[in-house]
Amino acid sequence: MKITTKGLNRFVKMKSIALSALAVAALASTPAVAGPFFFSTGNADGQLGALSRRPSAGKIETETADDFELTQTTAITQATITGLIPAGTQLQSISNVEVELYHIFPQDSANPPSGNVPSRQNSPSDVEIDSATRDGSLSTLAFSSSLLNGRFSVLNTVVNGINKKPDNITHGEGPTTGQEVEITINFTTPIILPAGHYFFRPEVLLAAADANANFLYLSAPRPIVSPGTPFATFTDLQAWIRNSNLAPDWLRIGTDIIVGTPPPIPATFNMTFSLTGQTIPEAGTPGAANCAGQTISALAHQFGSIKAASLALGASSVAALQQAVRLFSEP
Repeated sequence: MKITTKGLNRFVKMKSIALSALAVAALASTPAVAGPFFFSTGNADGQLGALSRRPSAGKIETETADDFELTQTTAITQATITGLIPAGTQLQSISNVEVELYHIFPQDSANPPSGNVPSRQNSPSDVEIDSATRDGSLSTLAFSSSLLNGRFSVLNTVVNGINKKPDNITHGEGPTTGQEVEITINFTTPIILPAGHYFFRPEVLLAAADANANFLYLSAPRPIVSPGTPFATFTDLQAWIRNSNLAPDWLRIGTDIIVGTPPPIPATFNMTFSLTGQTIPEAGTPGAANCAGQTISALAHQFGSIKAASLALGASSVAALQQAVRLFSEP
């Protein structure tokens, strides 16, 4: 059969289009690649110290939370938080740390809310993600503390003035100075979560006898600046706080309590923390019948074996990693 130049050109063009279509299809079907995960809000900025405290004798629970994002299923293996403890307090006085994670309201929440606070839009949920709670006293996390600065000051604090409206605006409780410390938290039972937008809430217990010995969670710049890692998908939300008297509601530290006092303090805040882990792109879907099996298989394939996975993810044992998978797999 005779092929003309015009016909040959048409054939080459059609072949090029077909190859391009195949390349696009192949790219669209390429699975996500496993890799390290890291998120950070950067360094403390000296603007705010907000109480985040485990309950103890004579001291009610107070929670401060800030948000982060995951773009795919991830095993969170470590966190750091930066805070202020009173001058002269020994690092050994940091006796326990608990971490909870929250969805965004209205998930896991009563809706409509109580009306006791100005707004619940973009707040943490009423209740935590139970499967993601880790507690040093239960050996699901281990922690260590280091001194960053022996004398560090903040312009304002929020400790006791956490009130229902219309008494929510207190303008804070004034400046303070103490020791800047970093607490490194290793999750001996890793926290596995699907892609999404979450709040991170650490609490610290100080064993010091002084009634005023508290851990003040330090603020970081908002929006996030270097060396922090800005959000890629979701909007970076401001920090929220509540105590046992306000729960299940939350208040925005900047918008509802401090309201820009004293100038030039920012209108909203992030808190100083980081998260480290590994993505698991082939993990199962929580609630699905095969989620646990698929996730274990994905981990074994990704790291070479389930034992190698437990070592790489900092789990205290293979059983601890299996427990993390079971918790993740629950609906």
